[in-house]
Amino acid sequence: MDGAEISVLLVDDQDLVRSGLRRILRRKDGFNVVAECSDGDEVPAAVAELRPDVVVMDLRMKRVDGIQATRSLAAQGFPPVLVLTTFSEDELLSGALRAGAAGFVLKDSSAEELIRAVRAVARGEGYLAPAVTSRVLTTYRRAAGVAESSAVAELTAREHDVLRLIGQGLSNAEIAEELVISEVTVKSHIGRIFLKLDLRDRAAAIVYAYDHGIVAPR
Repeated sequence: MDGAEISVLLVDDQDLVRSGLRRILRRKDGFNVVAECSDGDEVPAAVAELRPDVVVMDLRMKRVDGIQATRSLAAQGFPPVLVLTTFSEDELLSGALRAGAAGFVLKDSSAEELIRAVRAVARGEGYLAPAVTSRVLTTYRRAAGVAESSAVAELTAREHDVLRLIGQGLSNAEIAEELVISEVTVKSHIGRIFLKLDLRDRAAAIVYAYDHGIVAPR
């Protein structure tokens, strides 16, 4: 998505929140908010019609919550979902992760962090806000348990390096620069990591890296 305008669908039941998000995700910064939904049941039709690059999704809504809406989109494989969360929603985080969310960001995050998160998710790289990471780990462990750490031994040294850098939040381009390899090679390593560790996406890989001590919590 680098250099291209990123189309965004906003999903939140509060008009004020959607208005604030729209002011941040401005066209001059490379975003196009193509539509807004006030509830999760409006999302499938909006996505089918508009084909946005990213859906920015609230978790708590009256009719269909963000977890259900995310699960339906993940089943279609498009588009990636960036979840908006608050400090009172810990119990929903693991559900959103398992439903297929590509990233998590706090509702009161800075404009810069929201922009960074949307761009990362649009590139297919996932995003876990630093303030959310430890809480995602806690709820994910409680709900799903910890995977067998022996699977890490199946990784090559280079795959281990790539996973560590994913866990640190680096993009594919940044990983390529750090390891002095091409982005194509990075993508190849990531594909093998996902296969070996049975990971669905980059957000799950970040959780895995923290959960197994590959990345130390800051």
